[in-house]
Amino acid sequence: MATGALLSFSRFRRGSAARLPPVFAGLQRSYSQDSQYLHRSLVPTMHYQKSLPRLPIPKLEDTIRRYLTAQKPLLDDDQFRKTEQLAINFENGIGRELHGQLVAQDKQNKHTSYISGPWFDMYLGARESVVLNFNPFMVFNPDPKAEYNHQLTRATNMTVSALRFLKTLRAGILEPEIFHLNPSKSDTQAFKKFIRFVPSSLSWFGAYMVNAYPLDMSQYFRLFNSTRLPKLNKDELFTNENERHLLVLRNGNFYVFDVIDRDGNIVKPSEIQAHLKWILSDNSPIPAHPLACLTSENRNTWATLRQNLLDSGNEEALGKVDSAIFCLCLDDFPLEDLNHLSHTMLHGDGINRWYDKSFNLILAQDGTAAIHFEHSWGDGVAVLRFQNEVFKDSTQSPAITPQSQPAPVDSATAVQKLNFTLNNALKKGIAKAKQNFDATVKTLTLKTFQFERGGKEALKKQKLSPDAVAQLAFQMAFLQQYGQTVPTYESCSTAAFKHGRTETIRPASIYTKACSEAFVRRSSKHSAAELRQMIAECSKYHNQLTKEAAMGQGFDRHLYGLLCLAESSGTPLPGFYQDQAYAQINYNILSTSTLSSIAVNMGGFGPVVPDGFGVAYGVHDNWIGCNVSAYPSRNVEEFLQCVHKSLEDIFNVLEGKQVSN
Repeated sequence: MATGALLSFSRFRRGSAARLPPVFAGLQRSYSQDSQYLHRSLVPTMHYQKSLPRLPIPKLEDTIRRYLTAQKPLLDDDQFRKTEQLAINFENGIGRELHGQLVAQDKQNKHTSYISGPWFDMYLGARESVVLNFNPFMVFNPDPKAEYNHQLTRATNMTVSALRFLKTLRAGILEPEIFHLNPSKSDTQAFKKFIRFVPSSLSWFGAYMVNAYPLDMSQYFRLFNSTRLPKLNKDELFTNENERHLLVLRNGNFYVFDVIDRDGNIVKPSEIQAHLKWILSDNSPIPAHPLACLTSENRNTWATLRQNLLDSGNEEALGKVDSAIFCLCLDDFPLEDLNHLSHTMLHGDGINRWYDKSFNLILAQDGTAAIHFEHSWGDGVAVLRFQNEVFKDSTQSPAITPQSQPAPVDSATAVQKLNFTLNNALKKGIAKAKQNFDATVKTLTLKTFQFERGGKEALKKQKLSPDAVAQLAFQMAFLQQYGQTVPTYESCSTAAFKHGRTETIRPASIYTKACSEAFVRRSSKHSAAELRQMIAECSKYHNQLTKEAAMGQGFDRHLYGLLCLAESSGTPLPGFYQDQAYAQINYNILSTSTLSSIAVNMGGFGPVVPDGFGVAYGVHDNWIGCNVSAYPSRNVEEFLQCVHKSLEDIFNVLEGKQVSN
């Protein structure tokens, strides 16, 4: 495949604290008890969980102030006055009552966060297909040792590393997830030896004293043996930690075999290799009615068809799919370029993915690997940590080498091929699902882009936030292309709090609007120094918004929590929520997200509205990368040209040059 420059981004703003060494020795570990685990943490995995701080509910007046500030660049004066009045009435009336109820409810549920329940309900209650609408993907970097990127070798090594992660997590010896502000003090053996004896109820405070912030790990158990089950009106999350088998999809055919033995040990890597080799050599054609397509359907349609499947004698086979440790997808075609890679990992052909599994580990024919994950159960922090660890372990301590021979085992007996009984209604449902899927993905454009003039290093020298500059470029680009400033979403993890999920950063501000107009419209001539000052103001304000969001002090989740309470009361919705401006700010034309990791090559997701852009991006040391998606109502290629022009203009100003026309 064409690799080009490597991109690194996803739907989430905060990356994992795990640090991976830049050089990989590629030493094969001996198959011993130690090879069952990634590592043995001195500090128990969930040591900090009990004492994590609770997600704060912002003051209502702060939320309303932040909301109105975010509305300012999106509304004209008359619209803003109307929205401002509705917001003031809400704050002084029904909003105060709802806020009081939310605070009281939160006090009665100290084991969780005020947003956790509503957020699960929001995801599980959505009836749209999970494909394109919710599930993102992240591509692994290639193994630094080229010969290890062979499909069978890499699939075996990544499967074993994933199982080591599972065993390390369940044994409670996976290193806790911590954001270290001062690693020289907090990420040391001495500190770990001390903190493990501090009671769990106080451990967070011990970490805080040395500028370390443990992150919520409550989602991690859903990584394995988990599936989202379609149900009418609201889906359910299912997990069965007792099962020991792996699900493998190839050409739309389903295979299962045990990867954990009866004693709880990982099956010998040479046996896993043998079983995967057998699956790769199976000549079974694509089924006439590929069942996996159903997981791409509208959730109510899929729920009805699933019940039909169960009633038709498929309960045992479906149970194997739902309870499998994870789904390994082996693809049989070469990847052509980065755009083809994005399409393959974001949606594929609908036949060789089980989109409802907590994650699919996808291995292309050339050994390119990616994680495609279902979003309701958790966020990027857990998935990225898993991806980092699997990459590190499979490259530093691979279970097999390219020279390893598969074990002489009878794979035809050990591997079970799942067969499903399909009646006419199911066959018709599968055909319709495939038809819908093909029609939808055909309309999606995905394009990658690299700006190689500069990145993080140059921007930090200028004392500017790299993320703020990227976001400013998107605002400038959209204004240049469409002449508007539109609602923009950037996701920020609130995993520093117990059961935190995400908060929204609102990058479209009065500062980015003024700066964008100064660059794009050029109505009044600004000097390079004045433009430089405007960029600095954008950066400063974006930093403030980011810190507020990470500390649970945005406005989006608070207002959503109050909305859920208002809806459950059965009374008419407050005028504040009926305001067109509220609907508009939640209709995110620009949905953006970023992360950086040495394990991740690139990532992406679909637009969240039909006429929106999905912008996955990464600001690297010396370049900036984007992977942008859109449906036909938006022109991706033109948008990326405008992003390039915007970044050129910004860098010209920072270097004291004239802005190009």
